[in-house]
Amino acid sequence: MKEKLIVLLAVVGGSLAGAFVRFADAPAAVLVVWRMALSVLILLPGLWRDRVQFSAMTKKVWLLCAVSGASLGLSFVTFFEAVKYTSLSACAVLVNMEVLFVALITVAVFRQRLGGKKWAAILLAFGGAVVIALADGASGGGSNALLGDALATLSAVLAAVYTVSGSICRKSLGTTVYTCLIYFFAMLAAAVPVIASGTPLLGYGVVNYLVVLGLVVFCTFLSHSLFSWSLKYLPPAFISTMKLLDPLCATLWALVLFREVPGGLVLLGGVIVIAGVLLYSRAVPAAQKTEAGE
Repeated sequence: MKEKLIVLLAVVGGSLAGAFVRFADAPAAVLVVWRMALSVLILLPGLWRDRVQFSAMTKKVWLLCAVSGASLGLSFVTFFEAVKYTSLSACAVLVNMEVLFVALITVAVFRQRLGGKKWAAILLAFGGAVVIALADGASGGGSNALLGDALATLSAVLAAVYTVSGSICRKSLGTTVYTCLIYFFAMLAAAVPVIASGTPLLGYGVVNYLVVLGLVVFCTFLSHSLFSWSLKYLPPAFISTMKLLDPLCATLWALVLFREVPGGLVLLGGVIVIAGVLLYSRAVPAAQKTEAGE
């Protein structure tokens, strides 16, 4: 029972990301740089403890960590940008399509075959995403809802690249070494547009740094890290199903904090997407979920 409550806490913590970003006025990439930098600093003592494993890494593992981390960093940037343009509920639903893009990547890159039920689930979820986009485009769900929906979908694609490449790295790396390296490369990837555009990293209001702290505490360590921990004690199918509560929690935060009420068609599209993700999750063998989730 305790483990299940911890997973629920992880879902609630992760669902706060969009709400936190709404309170900030610093550029999305700046927020990601500081979030990842602070996370790396917290993890450094553990990296020193596992320095033997760190020094034994091959060039291939380094490259995969770089790809995985850069994808994660850019996924954060695009998600943070998305919440500026469209509803938090639409963002949360579209980002949760990550698992479906993971499936498509495995088909395209690793030539794995998907059964009819999995393809049906993917088509169902993408149909729901189209409903959300059309509804947002017609109703003006934000300052530029279609752009926000596109950025949230791109965030899901980048998160899928992070998951696929990261699952290969995890075969030879422990959690602390892997996580620290991923966050480091995520920080570097987010720093590229900051440096290229000449955007300052300092000089923003106190609220922005409190947002970064909230992202690190609630969304990184009380969400991402707890999900990784819970895989030792709970079935991956349960955890992946619980993650589907994220859009609901994000919608509730939007309602309470910003009086943001999603339209009927957006809710319908969200239900369709979640149904597709749930159908796909139940069609994936438990062993495969464990490998991807860790």
